[in-house]
Amino acid sequence: MAIADTAPDATAAPDEPAILEAHGVTKHFPVKRKGRELLTRSARTVHAVDDVSLELHRGRVTALVGESGSGKSTVARLLAQLYPLTAGEIRYAGEPSRAGRGRRFRAWCSKVQLIFQDPFASLNPVHTIRYHLTRALRIHGRAGRDRAELEQNLHALLTQVQLTPPERYIDAFPHELSGGQRQRVAIARALAADPAVLLADEPVSMLDVSIRLGVLNLLADLRERLRLAVLYITHDIASARYFADTTLVMYAGRMVEGGDSETVTQQPAHPYTRLLIASAPDPDRVIADGTEQQAPPGEPPSLITPPAGCRFHPRCPSAMERCRTTVPPRFDLPEDGHWAACWLYDGTESGAEGQA
Repeated sequence: MAIADTAPDATAAPDEPAILEAHGVTKHFPVKRKGRELLTRSARTVHAVDDVSLELHRGRVTALVGESGSGKSTVARLLAQLYPLTAGEIRYAGEPSRAGRGRRFRAWCSKVQLIFQDPFASLNPVHTIRYHLTRALRIHGRAGRDRAELEQNLHALLTQVQLTPPERYIDAFPHELSGGQRQRVAIARALAADPAVLLADEPVSMLDVSIRLGVLNLLADLRERLRLAVLYITHDIASARYFADTTLVMYAGRMVEGGDSETVTQQPAHPYTRLLIASAPDPDRVIADGTEQQAPPGEPPSLITPPAGCRFHPRCPSAMERCRTTVPPRFDLPEDGHWAACWLYDGTESGAEGQA
């Protein structure tokens, strides 16, 4: 079976069902001491992800944005089924999925592939690019009937990620390539499974600024030509506006805002989203007296003992009394598909009360 170098352009229909869904996904990690779990009633857990729901559609990019430690990478590993769920459900094409291990896990990997953040660590330095791609093709039954077809498929993978001519790269070792070229090889290895979903965990954060745009353009091209559903994990909300159709914002393990990328980045509703945007360097962003706007003080909370209520309330300039006690649900905003999990938008009199 030969791998095609190109595919017809196609994007997701607006009403097309989600290919991958997460409903109420939760992951808690037990705190360990000296390699053993604390088997007591007071045993502590890290609340890495709590009640996260999202949908990925073919031909579309969904960005998951948040600062380090917010739980973004844990969500990706849950969707890749590298971690078991504490609670919640993952659905593929509408069907509940628990990959487990062995053949079921391999079948899951043929549909959902994870691209890791660090291309320096995700490739084995003692093996050539030919070895990495050949192994992926053989694992997923796409190596071809003979050596000639295998060679054709290897060249097609490198061509798909714009490493041309393929002969220049196929027998190289990872250390002979640049960071951007290594990340393209990692993307090619993911494509060897012919997946429907790509989970890109900060795929450009380890690369030089000058080549990040090229890798994002490559992923956008693959999304369109192969109708991939892409989850783009990043701490850079500006790149989410450029690259993603939909943006979801996470803070301390919970979703706090979501919607169309242009709306979320240009009309942020949640105070935390505003903080993210304000933290991006911008020489033109000044207040009336000519000084640069300052972000609210404080640090993200401990996920072992997260705050009650809204987890952002200790840093929020608009925090109210009930923000300290009750987790806010998602409130729909006037813009179509835009929502925020913030008591400021509940529409009641108390929601409009002043700062506590």
